[in-house]
Amino acid sequence: MFMNWRSLIALVIISLVSLPNNTFAQLKDPISVEAQRSKEVAPKIPLEGFDQSWLNGNDRRDSSIFHNPFFTPSILVDVNCTHSFNNPIDHTVVGSTVIARNDEMEISAVVLGGDLNYKNAHARVMTQFGTRPMVISSNDVSQFRGQYEIGKAYRNISEAYAGYHFDKWYGINVDFGMFLSYIGLNSYYQAENWEYQESFTSDNTPWFFNGMRTQIFPNKYLRFEIWLINGWQSYGTFNNLPGFGVNVVWMPNEHVKFIMNDYYGTETPGLSGRYRFHSDNSFSLRYYNHNKSKKISKAAICATFDIGYEKGDGVNAFTTDATRGPAQYFVSAMVYNRLWFAKNKFAWTIGGGWVTNPGRYLVLYPSGDASPLPNPYNPTLYGGVAGTHPFSVNPGDPFTAWDCSTNFCWLPNQSVEFKIEYVHRESSVNYFAGHGGVTSPSGYTYSTLPGSWAPDLVKAEDRVIFAALFRL
Repeated sequence: MFMNWRSLIALVIISLVSLPNNTFAQLKDPISVEAQRSKEVAPKIPLEGFDQSWLNGNDRRDSSIFHNPFFTPSILVDVNCTHSFNNPIDHTVVGSTVIARNDEMEISAVVLGGDLNYKNAHARVMTQFGTRPMVISSNDVSQFRGQYEIGKAYRNISEAYAGYHFDKWYGINVDFGMFLSYIGLNSYYQAENWEYQESFTSDNTPWFFNGMRTQIFPNKYLRFEIWLINGWQSYGTFNNLPGFGVNVVWMPNEHVKFIMNDYYGTETPGLSGRYRFHSDNSFSLRYYNHNKSKKISKAAICATFDIGYEKGDGVNAFTTDATRGPAQYFVSAMVYNRLWFAKNKFAWTIGGGWVTNPGRYLVLYPSGDASPLPNPYNPTLYGGVAGTHPFSVNPGDPFTAWDCSTNFCWLPNQSVEFKIEYVHRESSVNYFAGHGGVTSPSGYTYSTLPGSWAPDLVKAEDRVIFAALFRL
């Protein structure tokens, strides 16, 4: 009934020979084996291990302080105070999507939200409050089509999408909703940008898209993206077709990055035969990196070049044609250089850009009585129509401008930044707010407009900006 000791030894030897190959390793070091298993099933992460904190338009934090696997909160606060040397009496800033008021402490944006993840399902929701959502949505003509005031419905959302991640190659994401654009290099969130007042290339191109996108990561260094969206920075559609776009990002190492965007759509309300093509191309290079240096610790440069046109229904891309209409195109470029000092606690940026846009189809419209659009937030203002002296946006209208800026930043830690910036902007036509402002002779919207009064638009402005930026 009982085995003798020889039979018992034989049974033990047979059992040990039959064990899986890693059993002895488990008995010897169960922790290392578990780590090996985790390594075997760990997801592939694009650009893993790359330092991207130096990039213009990118999160400069190395990580979030939150570590919940299902929800990662995000909090951004953007406060500024700016002074224009034109000193407009109504305190209104013209031609910017990031500053709205002169000589006041302005809460540009308070952004609250975060990322949700459960298995391969994910979502991102970011709300926004302050002056910036008002400024951004005021230039969207699609909100005047139909009912339900979509401009008011969406203006307090900067990002909101849901999607699914497929474990193929380095990942495939399919998302539906509102997501940020990469056209123009700069980020929508000022805490991620080198300069505060963006150059014309970024400020006149989309900050967001509303629709569907597919992100494909074939390897660690490359991303392809496909868009099917309502339109060019629009909550709704302008005509009967959506917009189409592609994005390619290549970062072969952590010192260099290339971005290419191409877009096609019909963006003129009621003119479905007029289509728009736009190509945006950016290059970033970190040419010096010594983070422990008490002098210059990092140095980088970025450049962006954009070209595009509109054609059909009365306009003709790059050349004026007697039959097809005047030329209507967009060409712009911008270059910025940034130096970091004292172990990245301080930074200095200098740069600028140039743009020409006949037809003015991407120019930010002046506001107030100079606006060519009705006021979407006060339909009784100016009789529910455009201003009495609207800025001209007829086909072929010339517009050429350039800008330059420099700033100095104090970066005490990765979550806060204090920035002082000087900006000069100049255009070929009267465009910026002069001393008389764009609202009324008194500067207040409830004032009666005498027939002899007109908005005071001038060709140049100089301003200084102070900004405090917080991100957690």
